[in-house]
Amino acid sequence: MIRSTEAHATRLKAARTLVEDILIPAEAQMDAEDRMPDAARAALRAHGLFGISIPEAFGGLGLTMEEEAGLMLVLGRAAPAYRAVYALNSGGAAQILLRAGSEAQKAQWLPGLASGARIACFCLSEPEAGSDAAALQTTARREGDGWRLDGRKRWVTNAPEAGMLMVMARTGGEGARGISAFAIDPATPGIHIQPAQSKMGMRGALTADIVFDDARIPADALVGAEGDGLKLALAGLDKVRLHLAALSAGLMERLIDEGRAHALRRRQFGKPLADQPAIGALLADSAAEALAARCMALELARARDDGTLRPADAAAAKLFATEALGRVADRVLQVHGGEGYMTGSAAERLYRDVRLLRILDGTSEIQRLVVARGLFSA
Repeated sequence: MIRSTEAHATRLKAARTLVEDILIPAEAQMDAEDRMPDAARAALRAHGLFGISIPEAFGGLGLTMEEEAGLMLVLGRAAPAYRAVYALNSGGAAQILLRAGSEAQKAQWLPGLASGARIACFCLSEPEAGSDAAALQTTARREGDGWRLDGRKRWVTNAPEAGMLMVMARTGGEGARGISAFAIDPATPGIHIQPAQSKMGMRGALTADIVFDDARIPADALVGAEGDGLKLALAGLDKVRLHLAALSAGLMERLIDEGRAHALRRRQFGKPLADQPAIGALLADSAAEALAARCMALELARARDDGTLRPADAAAAKLFATEALGRVADRVLQVHGGEGYMTGSAAERLYRDVRLLRILDGTSEIQRLVVARGLFSA
């Protein structure tokens, strides 16, 4: 649902300027230093992107799903490490607070998340609990008027600069119903953020483990009812899957433009690569998949807004778009040839970055299970 065509167009125009004038030019520096440049971070904050789907009452943009998808088609043209920093503030942590948080919890956390003054971390994965989230072992046990938290969370995006942790911990027995959600200040004694981990791609979006060593947290850190944590976390998956589908479509369009520009510039056998049918075929296949992903993201975003979205369809969009993105990145690197394989080229850098999108927020294998379940339960 687009609430105001004029406001939406203005927002997209501003996003295009941000991407082309600030974000893309800073990509190489961010990748080399494994740190988002200050000017890029400030620009993201100035555009309100840390609060994409946080309601305006808390300082966010309060976008509908269709508006968010349209915006991500534009912002997706920039390196996805940017998105890993700003969009997570509107992601799992904020959505759980909006869905089940008390008014006091919303007032405490959401304004800082919306402005980017606080950086949110979603703490779910563990050494022995990735796709099988219900197997997590981090525990929260009652003690007096609070809780004691023990365990280790793995691959926590933004952990080294965390301003708020949304932690899934076991408060009851085995399985999903024994897991609860907690909104926690990372400065709490007993919380130890480990050194940032080196990654294949997504450099600039820092990732680290977090250790909870008998950390005492207050009773009011519990978000929602005890035992509802995993249910709350999973309830937001449709939204993030469509968000990532739109992001992937935008990245495909960027990669195709990189391939097209190289094919027009580079000459072999006395003519531009663009005149070689094999090169045109690589980019034509890529353009078809990018268009399909764009259409899926926008159509299903409208379905989510009007309440008709099926979970299997959101999973299918994430599956198709992220898998297609991997194919497009591979084709575009092939178009670039040896130049694309060299460190420093956009084709090489984005090839490394996009690989993660088939893993995070539900692997492709998990998406296939969700799609198949939808087929057989229809």
